[in-house]
Amino acid sequence: MAKPYLIGLTGGIACGKSTVVAMLAALGASTIDADRVTHRVQRPGTPVYQKIVATFGSHILAVPSGMIDRRKLGDIVFTDSMALHKLEQIVHPAVRAEIRAFIAETEMVGGYGTRTQPLARPVVVIDAIKLIESSWVKECQQVWVITCAESQQIERLMTTRGMPESEARRRVSAQAPQSSRLAHATVVIDNSDSQNSTRAQVDAAWQTVVAEVRT
Repeated sequence: MAKPYLIGLTGGIACGKSTVVAMLAALGASTIDADRVTHRVQRPGTPVYQKIVATFGSHILAVPSGMIDRRKLGDIVFTDSMALHKLEQIVHPAVRAEIRAFIAETEMVGGYGTRTQPLARPVVVIDAIKLIESSWVKECQQVWVITCAESQQIERLMTTRGMPESEARRRVSAQAPQSSRLAHATVVIDNSDSQNSTRAQVDAAWQTVVAEVRT
């Protein structure tokens, strides 16, 4: 079994991480989105769901015994750092376990990379907005930070998620400053221009990964 090569990918909200992840998947990387894993472990009936409801109250549910309303929960945790810390203590261990299981599975598959660019070992991309704050950053061979202007983040949140400007600004300001991510970056992808510009940066950075995986 080949030990996976880990790329930790992060960036501020609405910086375009999913765009870059899709490009990396097309190049042959196995990808996992920590936010989607978070959604999964919070489904009704899971231990995480039960702990969240017990901690924050049933008023955060869309309907009684139903899904957690992420907007309602966000209104609480993005205005109260202690509440956010409590939520992370509940959610992060379960998310970490799921990601570890995914990484282990990639070792068993074989046929890494693509037909035109085979790899000697699997490349796994962990897409996590809290990558730097977690211990994953210490385990990754590369850390990719996706950036764009704060004004673009706010505009994208308003356009794609229907947030009012005040909420979009609050969500952006609640996150760690971009400088804290850049301090750990192996690769910086500027996603403030065209998709072609982003793709060119991703392709160039990917070649450094391929060179390391082949050695």
